[in-house]
Amino acid sequence: MSSPALSVLDLVPVREDQSTSDALAASRSLARRADDLGLRRYWVAEHHNMPSVAATNPAVLISMLAAATDRLRVGSGGVMLPNHAPLVVAEQFALLEAAHPGRIDLGIGRAPGSDPVTSWALRTGSGIGPDAVNDFPDHVRHVLAMMSPEGVALDLRGQEYALRATPQARSRPPVWLLGSSDYSARLAAQEGLPYVFAHHFSGQGTAEALALYRESFRPSAHAERPTTFLTVNACVADTAEEAERLARPYLLAMVALRTGQPMRAQASVEKAEAVDLPPAHQQVYDAMRARWVVGDRETARGEVTALAERFGVDEVMIHPVAGEHDGADVTLSAGRTRTLELLAG
Repeated sequence: MSSPALSVLDLVPVREDQSTSDALAASRSLARRADDLGLRRYWVAEHHNMPSVAATNPAVLISMLAAATDRLRVGSGGVMLPNHAPLVVAEQFALLEAAHPGRIDLGIGRAPGSDPVTSWALRTGSGIGPDAVNDFPDHVRHVLAMMSPEGVALDLRGQEYALRATPQARSRPPVWLLGSSDYSARLAAQEGLPYVFAHHFSGQGTAEALALYRESFRPSAHAERPTTFLTVNACVADTAEEAERLARPYLLAMVALRTGQPMRAQASVEKAEAVDLPPAHQQVYDAMRARWVVGDRETARGEVTALAERFGVDEVMIHPVAGEHDGADVTLSAGRTRTLELLAG
């Protein structure tokens, strides 16, 4: 199998020495480099109330990154739809598509992307209501309909009321369903939508979810055949030893998340090296490391190609998980940039 096309997933990480402004500058620089390298997509996540993640508002980030690049498809990986009114999402992405025709992707997820208190503030506090997760299938259909040129017709006491996300749509961004269980795989297949399983986050159940999606897929106006790709955590450096060092800050952050420890801004490589994990946490660390692509250029490229072949995809979305050394330029992400360069070169 030939090397798969490469894309990027960016959570806009925030290091201990960075402000939010610095983290945004680093992601803008990374997107420009991805554009120069000829990568296919650049997606940003939605997470809330996390000291180490600045990706809180995908639509705002997409606007910034699309304006800073020329060719990349820029999108969300993803908008957590239960946090938002469907019309708001449809309006945002209809405008983004109008500003950057043919370059916008709308990835939609069902997870909260936050802790329970923050989820309450986003949903109940905004009037969306506690049933937003249960209403997810209907809300996906509403977004699709409202972004279309025809819009959606509401029945108001026997009279039709046209509702459109934008007045004169000429195109609409493709909608992808995202998930880490078989729920979204079933829904995507039923609605004939492109689908992505969060392999970078879960690492388990990927083959089963993709098989379910492919076997159950119903062709639609959105996709004629099953359409998917793979997401992978990757850290690549000039030597395997350096790649292991650079990956450690991200791995420690994931250990903290999985073991209920307080979340903090990302540590430097040197501080991460000084951390001793208790045996139980080391087991979590080792299990996650085994699912990540970490190594030098030749090894990493071989692993990425093998994963694409294993899961039957021709595109791999890389979540670059390379930390930075003490004293690094706060407006750049040298490790993440080098990961993309070595995989693409």
